[in-house]
Amino acid sequence: MLRLSKRTDYALISMKHLALRPESGASSSAREISESYDIPLELLAKVLQRLVRAGLLLSVQGTRGGYRLGRSAASISVADVIQAVDGPVTVTACSPDDHTCDQYTKCSIRDPLWKLKNRILDALTTVTVAEMAADTDGPARPPAPTVSRMIFVPPIGE
Repeated sequence: MLRLSKRTDYALISMKHLALRPESGASSSAREISESYDIPLELLAKVLQRLVRAGLLLSVQGTRGGYRLGRSAASISVADVIQAVDGPVTVTACSPDDHTCDQYTKCSIRDPLWKLKNRILDALTTVTVAEMAADTDGPARPPAPTVSRMIFVPPIGE
């Protein structure tokens, strides 16, 4: 069974969250993302750092700091995120570069499985973070941060 890791789930949730930011280039803290989606903060921080190292996110320092997309959401594919967090997409233990498997020379399914892996990777490459952000069939977006202000209105006649 093919399945994304929890780290990849958290990475994709974070990328979609940042793509939905109303202000272009706005950042979100790891704590904000963690609290919005009930993701363990320590694990999320590690995932976000992997995305920074891969150039998919930028880390912004300062009081308004946090994370923001490293490039446009339309240019970041799901495959980019998966590979940044979990490494290369694979479906078998062997690879074209690894011939240490005892069955390598006699394996009859190796090449078909590699073709399947390439098709899966092609499909993951065609879906972007922007497409995921545009999907409105999923759970509701977290509420945008708001600023409240109290205004004193004197009684009429004073």
